[in-house]
Amino acid sequence: MMNPRRWFDFLFPPRADEHIVRNIHLDEFLALVTPRLVPDTRPGTVTLLLFHTPLVRSSLHEAKYHGSTYAFELLAWTLSEYLRDCDDVRHRRSYIVPVPLGKVRRKERGFNQIEEIARRATKEVGINVDATLLERTRETVSQVSLPRERREENMRGAFRATRRANPAHTYILIDDVITTGATLQAAIDALKEAGAIHIIPLALAH
Repeated sequence: MMNPRRWFDFLFPPRADEHIVRNIHLDEFLALVTPRLVPDTRPGTVTLLLFHTPLVRSSLHEAKYHGSTYAFELLAWTLSEYLRDCDDVRHRRSYIVPVPLGKVRRKERGFNQIEEIARRATKEVGINVDATLLERTRETVSQVSLPRERREENMRGAFRATRRANPAHTYILIDDVITTGATLQAAIDALKEAGAIHIIPLALAH
């Protein structure tokens, strides 16, 4: 008798990324974590994974475009492992600030994938998520569709703070992928304008 899952897959073939993600073991995924500093933003951005790795790319795609619970969990564990070892997080009151989506894109998708990942990660390390400190000032063209030289122009002024930041706090600004750094830099600039001093830009993958 055919396994129910195989029967379901026969009727509704899984996406290629979905098939890859469902077969990833947590330990296998965590072994891919290689923190590094990318100097494309000011201050530099900490990245945890390499986007070109198939397991990483598939997990990010499943989280971003399909809201995969298991992809959220894999990426959340990656983030929580880093946060446990981060000195600035332990020594100063810290908040995670997910890079916000525009209202239209959030409505279409139904969620902000990086916010979902951050909320899962912080359950393990006891850090608060502040998903309202930053907001998009306008909808932007997808960065993927733009040449490198136009990405900074596209994101300039795309964010603003909804209130003043506390200069005594650390704000861990997080996005899923950094390519040129234009999106994160625009968000960093908005936090600085609001009074933030201690900012840690972080991307899950580069």
